[in-house]
Amino acid sequence: MPSPSLPRRAVILAAAASAILIGSAASAQDFPSRPVTIIVPFSAGGGVDVMARLLAEKLRVTLKQNVIVENKPGASGMLGAGYVVKAAPDGYTLLLGSAGETAINPYVYKDKMAYSPGKDLAPVSLVSRVPNVLVAGPSLKANTTAELLQYAKAHPGKVSYASSGVGNPQHLNGALMESTAGVTMMHVPYKGASGQLSDVTGGNVDMTFVSYAAALPFIQSHKVRALGVTSAKRAAFAKDIPALAETPGLESYDLSNWFGVFAPAKTPAPVVAALNQAISAALRDPELAQRLTEQGGEVDILTPQAFHDFIQTQSKQYQAIVEHAHITAE
Repeated sequence: MPSPSLPRRAVILAAAASAILIGSAASAQDFPSRPVTIIVPFSAGGGVDVMARLLAEKLRVTLKQNVIVENKPGASGMLGAGYVVKAAPDGYTLLLGSAGETAINPYVYKDKMAYSPGKDLAPVSLVSRVPNVLVAGPSLKANTTAELLQYAKAHPGKVSYASSGVGNPQHLNGALMESTAGVTMMHVPYKGASGQLSDVTGGNVDMTFVSYAAALPFIQSHKVRALGVTSAKRAAFAKDIPALAETPGLESYDLSNWFGVFAPAKTPAPVVAALNQAISAALRDPELAQRLTEQGGEVDILTPQAFHDFIQTQSKQYQAIVEHAHITAE
């Protein structure tokens, strides 16, 4: 019996809170009891879609439940992310998001965004870091990054580089190179890797930063030359390609894209933990790790808190690059 001096409203509220906690614990214990959907905020057939389907295949085993991949492309990944933000916070609707719509876009789009990643999404697990590769076409008379920088310094604004859109990691790769090396280049935004690579091979644009998976056929056919990877050290998937940081003047250069799983904010912590454990188990599978490496990724297993801290650190770097280069959404 509650004490007579305790207000009846307080007793009711305490009982309600206990019921919520018990309900959350029960739902987390039973999770998942039905299929889980992974939203990919990009088109089917692309690198992110392939990554999601490879992950889903393993999660069907670790979660012991069907895992569905659904594509919702548009608005630089923000359409799909916004869909997940509005989903029930129960762990059954997840986002396989990239650095763009979860960490960069707030600085590029600002109040044009319909959601706040830091407030509306709960980090679950990092899946893969994906360094870009700097590739040059026939119009650029440089065989190394050092030669590229030498030419760019002698001809300010003459070197052009393509990206798949304003404010995405590829664009930031170029902006970081400019600020770090003290050069000025011309940014040419595209709406996808195929278009930008075609124009680089055709000599319409000098070079581009792009994923290794997208660039590999062009590298193998000798239509482009790989000058460097954007990670601090050489990537496991292409140890013959130097890191840009090996070039004098770019020693501090380090900027990779990355992909991770997010849930709607307010998803119960036990459910987030269960998802993290399942994803971590999937990523430890040698077959999945190898497949992701072949896609140009580097598997990195983090706890939800470590992933949150990783995003915070990355966001500060993105903010500094965006503000220094005055990058804004069109």
